[in-house]
Amino acid sequence: MTESTAPQSEHRTVLLRGGDVHSPADPFATAMVVERGHVAWVGSEGAADAFASGVDEVIDLEGALVTPAFTDAHVHTTSTGLALTGLDLSGARTLGDALARVRAHVAAHPAGRVVLGHGWDATRWPEQRPPSRAELDEAAAGRPVYLPRIDVHSAAVTTALLDLVPGVTAMAGYHPEGPLTGAAHHAVRAAAHDAVSPAQRADAQRAALRHAASLGIGTVHECGGPDISDEEDFTGLLKLATEQPGPRVFGYWAQQVADEKDARRIRELGAVGAAGDLFVDGSLGSHTACLHEPYADAPHTGTAHLDAGQIAAHVTACTEAGLQAGFHAIGDAALTAVVDGIRTAAEKVGLARVRAARHRVEHAEMLTPETVAAFAELGLTASVQPAFDAAWGGEEGMYAQRLGAGRAATLNPYAALLRAGVPLAFGSDSPVTPLDPWGTVRAAAFHRTLEHRVSVRAGFTAHTRGGWRAVGRDDAGTLVPGAPADYAVWRTAELVVQAPDDRVARWSTDPRSGTPGLPDLSPGADLPVCLRTVVLGQTVYVRPNE
Repeated sequence: MTESTAPQSEHRTVLLRGGDVHSPADPFATAMVVERGHVAWVGSEGAADAFASGVDEVIDLEGALVTPAFTDAHVHTTSTGLALTGLDLSGARTLGDALARVRAHVAAHPAGRVVLGHGWDATRWPEQRPPSRAELDEAAAGRPVYLPRIDVHSAAVTTALLDLVPGVTAMAGYHPEGPLTGAAHHAVRAAAHDAVSPAQRADAQRAALRHAASLGIGTVHECGGPDISDEEDFTGLLKLATEQPGPRVFGYWAQQVADEKDARRIRELGAVGAAGDLFVDGSLGSHTACLHEPYADAPHTGTAHLDAGQIAAHVTACTEAGLQAGFHAIGDAALTAVVDGIRTAAEKVGLARVRAARHRVEHAEMLTPETVAAFAELGLTASVQPAFDAAWGGEEGMYAQRLGAGRAATLNPYAALLRAGVPLAFGSDSPVTPLDPWGTVRAAAFHRTLEHRVSVRAGFTAHTRGGWRAVGRDDAGTLVPGAPADYAVWRTAELVVQAPDDRVARWSTDPRSGTPGLPDLSPGADLPVCLRTVVLGQTVYVRPNE
């Protein structure tokens, strides 16, 4: 991809030409003009000649694809950066391998700091168990170590870290040898993150946002809250994002709201909603998702953090204050509580007001036909993570271990949500699963359960326009005149139209359908490579040597 030399200016007029522009305004567009940070025109190569002499810069795409930049609708930015720069256990194949990585990391890094790791998953290890406290103490050589499980709902820790948290042994979720959950986990996580200096935290945030930009992500939704991070982390990230070029950040603060004063505090933090990871339950991997029937591999039904009455109170207060509400809910009992609570709120403040607020639910994995219908009725956005199914779905996956094959096959029913008219917003929950937008769309299109698959086009829309709709914006996430110039340029192979139904795919590839193509995301095919990412007309990433 080549470009003319032109001075950098916030209000440059730029012509991109000689490629493919993914735009509903013109399904065969090969060129686009950007002016004052917005899309000014899209169209054909011949018509582009009329603009060439009147712009500040011309970019020859050399056949590259231009798409809207992706929005990742669920990110933990600081944790993502710390995982990128810290101890990553996601590649550990055995318990012994994980412990060896802890030893190597401790030996290579200076004493005096808490060791922060991420990503272990005992269901992938032949031992099928997490490290014991004694094993971790030995590997860490007496250092404080915090190692959250991949879902971040439990953590293996060392005795030295426990010693920093007075009273932890009396808290709910404390286990003498196994990973901590619940209140004990939250307390230890707070102690571990308190040990991160402001400079370390800012470095981690920059690393995460740089990485996101390199993947064509123009916007992230930061899901913070008092049980996840702290106010300084949250406000620091929002400030950093406004002061340097990079992806824009919409922040959600997961704290219950009882009245207008609470709502005002949410806004003072810079949050767009009291939503995100406001926990109704936990996770399936940690046996803390709240179920109607017991786990297949444990004699209980998980953990409930909020009931329908508390959910109703939060949604009522947020709706009356004009604030978006939302919850983390994974198990079927948790999702029943969510829809029952929001229905109660709708009876009090009116269904139209609840629908207009676009309240959202994160993860929403264990849905039933009844709760899917309730999502549609209540105007809820499903903020979901298709990579979860790629990681843990299938007959031999973690979901089947926890729930049995029958219940596992009902999880993440994206096609049913779309058929019901429920808005989808795709994300990663990074660092739970990596920032990987095209991989996320692939995971939805090639869901491990056939009837839950959606077309690549639907998945792409959920990962671009869907994220904008989830924050109440219908004017972004697509390349049409007047929209914000948030776009990415990709090197990719031939464009195709992929849908679960071959008849749809055949119709869509007929030029008469006017359906713009997208990269081939078939399993095994190379994913597109990001060459450039632009946010509001400002370049925030250029691939080296391009």
